[in-house]
Amino acid sequence: MSDEDISIDEKRVYADKAETTTAFVATGVGVARVEVSDDIVGEFALEHRGAATDLAAADGRLAVATPEDVLVSDGESFAETGFGPADAVGFHDGFVAAGDGTVARLSDGEWTTLGQVEDVRSIDGDMVAAASGVHRLDGTHVGLDGANDVSTVADPLAATDGGLYYLANGWMAAADGAFEVVAGRADGRAHAATAESLYERAAEGEAWTPVDLPAGGPVADVAYGDATYAVTRDGTFLADAGDGWRHRSLGLPDVSAVAVVY
Repeated sequence: MSDEDISIDEKRVYADKAETTTAFVATGVGVARVEVSDDIVGEFALEHRGAATDLAAADGRLAVATPEDVLVSDGESFAETGFGPADAVGFHDGFVAAGDGTVARLSDGEWTTLGQVEDVRSIDGDMVAAASGVHRLDGTHVGLDGANDVSTVADPLAATDGGLYYLANGWMAAADGAFEVVAGRADGRAHAATAESLYERAAEGEAWTPVDLPAGGPVADVAYGDATYAVTRDGTFLADAGDGWRHRSLGLPDVSAVAVVY
């Protein structure tokens, strides 16, 4: 069901709920803030103008990768950090960013170089996904090739041009295909996407099964909060609180990431 079509009664329910989840979406024109109650996508607005390529959230703060710099927001404003052009951001003992071949950590307002990795696509925990494969933050290569995304929340997972992998006794194949997105929860649930399809895993070690989404378009990213959230590249925000997916178009182009702020 599309949330453009939610009833007046449902809108009242949304308005009456004190508990909502705040998600941020990186788009080609800026960072959008989206309020979600269960699976109802409510108000949204553009919080910061300017192309954003990635997002990471931790401790109530948000880091944004842009072609000019890494921005950090505490919910009031977006401050420059002096990193320079960034391709990806993550969180591991502080915000971590990658750009121009350098991986660095922000601490007390200063960036400290951790390692050198070219063409980084994503950062999660202590792992980096790059054209050359999966690396540690210090640049150590730990396997695979053509990595597009990585998840370290439960068992490490990697989305690559050649398939979806999990880390056990080395990297083990979980599914064939060109995977672009992977995200996992601490309880072992996970999602992964190719350009054509979204897949889900109910628990660690279980099979990956296709998800029937109500909106088309390649999935750009998946995040978790009180529900499961996904965004498509063409600007559709989707939420599933256990009763199926609902969606709403944000009308924003070139979506690349979604993050939930607690």
